[in-house]
This record gives sequence, structure tokens and C-alpha cells, in this order.
Amino acid sequence: MTEQNYRVRPLAEADISEWFRLRKLLWDELNDTEHKTEMMDIYEHTDSQLVLVAETDGGRLVGFLEASIRPFVEDCHSDQVGYLEGWFVENDYRKNGIGRKLVRMAENWARSKNCTEMASDSEIGNDLSLKAHQNLGYEETSRLVHLRKDLV
Repeated sequence: MTEQNYRVRPLAEADISEWFRLRKLLWDELNDTEHKTEMMDIYEHTDSQLVLVAETDGGRLVGFLEASIRPFVEDCHSDQVGYLEGWFVENDYRKNGIGRKLVRMAENWARSKNCTEMASDSEIGNDLSLKAHQNLGYEETSRLVHLRKDLV
């Protein structure tokens, strides 16, 4: 674990290449084109999308969070829900409160958008993510397995 000072702030245009690098660490199943398409969509819709970054004193980005406002979320009671779309802190910087601060800032953003609920998801088997969410007060509401079949 690396201990040093950091700050959490909204994404700036100069951060895009580092945001791309961090996204690829979290979602390694996406190709570069898919990442870039999603990033442009997020960057062009700041009214309903948020990207926060965690920056060390040395200027290195070591984490990020993407959040959105969704009109519907399973198991939620309101029609405008803040949603943690993606949340990542590099291994060497975990356990320093960076993830907690990223989430708290996203929750404050959602409140500022008149949301009364915040939601997220985690893949079945990703116990680290589930525990991190639970440590921040999120509770599991259901589990779902997606299925598919080729009809060719």
C-alpha cells in the first residue's frame, strides 16, 4: 500500500488519456474502440453523467469513478436514481480512503441532482467489490444471472 496525500476532483480534459488507462484496468474485456465510444458519450452528457478522478500530490491519477442518473433502477423506489457505473482504485493505493471519498462525492452529486437513492451493481463472485459497497452502507437487494442462446 502506498500512503500519500491525494485529492478527488471532477475529470478535466487533460485527464482523458489517464482515465482511459484506468478504465482499461477495470473493464479489460472491452476493446479500445468500445472504451472510447463510452467515454465520448459520458463526456458529452455532463448533465446526467459524472466522472471523478483521484490524484496524488505528484499529479498521478490512481483511481476514478463514473456515475450517472438513471430513470429506473431495479429494487429502487424513485424514478431518478444516482448510479455508480464504475469505481476503481489501483491496488497500491487501496485502503487509503480514496474509494470512499470517490463514492461520497458521487453521492453528493446525485443529491444535487435531486436523487434520493443511490444504487450500484457488482458481478456475482466479485466479493471484493461487494464488500467495498457494503462497507459504505450499500445493501444487496437481489442477484441475477443473465442467460443467452444463439438461434442460428
